[in-house]
Amino acid sequence: MSDFIIIGENIHTTRSVKRGGIRTTVVDDKEVLIFNKKKDAFDYMEIPEAFINTQPYQQGQLKHFMIAIWQGINGDQERKNQGISYIKSEIKRQINNGAAFLDINVDEYSYKLDQQITAMKWVVGIVKEFSDVPLSVDSSNIDIIKEGLIEYNNIKRPLVNSLSLERVDLLDTILEQNCKVVVSAASESSMPESSDERIINLSKMMDISLSKGIKEEDIFIDPLIFPISVASNYGNDALEAIKKIRNIWPKVNITGGMSNISFGLPKRRLINDVFIHLAIKNGANSGIINPIESKLDRIINMDQNLNQYKITKNMLEGNDEFCTEYLTAYRENKL
Repeated sequence: MSDFIIIGENIHTTRSVKRGGIRTTVVDDKEVLIFNKKKDAFDYMEIPEAFINTQPYQQGQLKHFMIAIWQGINGDQERKNQGISYIKSEIKRQINNGAAFLDINVDEYSYKLDQQITAMKWVVGIVKEFSDVPLSVDSSNIDIIKEGLIEYNNIKRPLVNSLSLERVDLLDTILEQNCKVVVSAASESSMPESSDERIINLSKMMDISLSKGIKEEDIFIDPLIFPISVASNYGNDALEAIKKIRNIWPKVNITGGMSNISFGLPKRRLINDVFIHLAIKNGANSGIINPIESKLDRIINMDQNLNQYKITKNMLEGNDEFCTEYLTAYRENKL
């Protein structure tokens, strides 16, 4: 599906891989992260001492992009090069798998704003040097977004993720920098509980955005996708919202963090695939996804007659309270 716009989500400091997993090995008695693997050959990035005593590391997780950024900013020349090469490799993988934008988020790099800004500017500098596709600047903090956009300098028309009723002030920066924008369905103070609440919030935000001169086709609406493991209606609420959005604003792009839907459940790829398939049927033409894991050709051509598709679809449409049928099928190896 060539007109589906992929916002590659993987260059985030939240992302982690398992210690001892396929993305790691041991070199000179030290655990390292590997990349650019071809048969027995690979490049690797060392794990700094600063990460050894962190909670994620002790729990068996490696926040690999956080490590790459830390090495790029703080390491000696060899380790700086490792960090740069690691991020460059991921840029290439995302683009080769269809990413039209690269979403960059460094919020978890530090709890200190100045360090977050330093990290954002450093990553943006790497991306603008090695990427053929535009940037999506993603942060919960407006100052981080602003600094990222300044560093990027509109080399290719960027995307801002995201604008909502709780931070309308970001509109001025979006207009100044001539950005495309993700418009979120959040209210001034909370997350929406239903598809109708999403439309109410979006109607306010769309009125403001359009009145300021932002074109409908430059807007990516995010209806907000929440884990179905938390509430059985969350999948159907998002799908219904997508359908309503497409009817109300036919020219907008409809996107969202698609993998959020499967958090806390087994066989996440299956859930993500079926959800994206249903979202596209309802009118979505974009997704904030990892294109390496969520292969569009596979998703578009899913066999809807398979039992695993039917069970997963039933759950996502709100017909499987507490995901009971799905979890039973999983335990019985029927998925």
